[in-house]
Amino acid sequence: MIQVVQQGLLDTIQDAGRYGYQHLGINPGGAMDRVALAVANSLVGNDLTEAAIELHFPASAFLFDTDAMIALSGADFGAIVNGQPLDINRPVLVNKQTVLRFSKPVSGARCYLAIRGGLALTPWLGSYSTHLKAGAGGLDGRPLKKNDHLQLRQDNISPLWFRGREVVPLRWTADVSHLYTTKDIIRTLPGSQWSLLREDARQQFTAAAFSLTEQSDRMGFRLSGPPLATQPREEQLSAGITRGTIQLLPDGQLIILMADHQTTGGYARLAHVITADMPSLSQRMPYQEIHFSMTDEKTASALLWKQEQDLLFLQNACKLRLEEWLQQQPV
Repeated sequence: MIQVVQQGLLDTIQDAGRYGYQHLGINPGGAMDRVALAVANSLVGNDLTEAAIELHFPASAFLFDTDAMIALSGADFGAIVNGQPLDINRPVLVNKQTVLRFSKPVSGARCYLAIRGGLALTPWLGSYSTHLKAGAGGLDGRPLKKNDHLQLRQDNISPLWFRGREVVPLRWTADVSHLYTTKDIIRTLPGSQWSLLREDARQQFTAAAFSLTEQSDRMGFRLSGPPLATQPREEQLSAGITRGTIQLLPDGQLIILMADHQTTGGYARLAHVITADMPSLSQRMPYQEIHFSMTDEKTASALLWKQEQDLLFLQNACKLRLEEWLQQQPV
């Protein structure tokens, strides 16, 4: 079991999301950064989509009431266990009665804490993800708060593995640099209403810089940039929308729909962020700039396929490393 001893800003339990219910008004939700979720789970030997804790800074602090193997991925929040700094993207053994804290935001917006074996939770509509509006999933459908207790699904860490130490970082790390875009460019596909933009506004869309505003959250990233003008048009009907949809607001500004987006919307759907670039976008902070570029469906599909293959390769590599390491440990 682990206990929340300090409440964070907005820390929730998330997995890969719940799909198949959008026709009922229930969005998929899930982790904002599916790559970081998969990496953290791979490092501790879990399934790629196992539920983990999504952290924002200032993040919660956790007391481990039992020995555990953990991994952090995504943002670097300066993790410390009993005074010892922890690297992200590395599996770590933490002894019972140790406290995991986060000292400072180094990079990124969202960090994922995965625990070997996963959390003992009750799924809602096939997912453990926290749905804040419905008040379901995760832990009572809400963010984590002080004195919460999270049960672990399994407790099979041997005290002998620590050899008298409180924290044992394992020897390998995950190289995630190729899983994210390295620049501030976010690739997009044209949406069903791209043609509503005037020609000069289409050029602005790919030429101008847009910055995230403080009104950005799990529902959507509001952007600040040059107002984009449209052709004269009739009122738009509401239609289905999805994560990554870029909508044009009445004031000419843009919003990108994120994990907790609504299921329908009436604003013009100008473009869609490609799925392979959504993890990179999710790690952007307010006031950071992004630039859009247009691509095609063939390229977008190839990029996603490569990303998924790289994650499977990482999962298999971590599994082999863990098996080799476990064979060398005392029983």
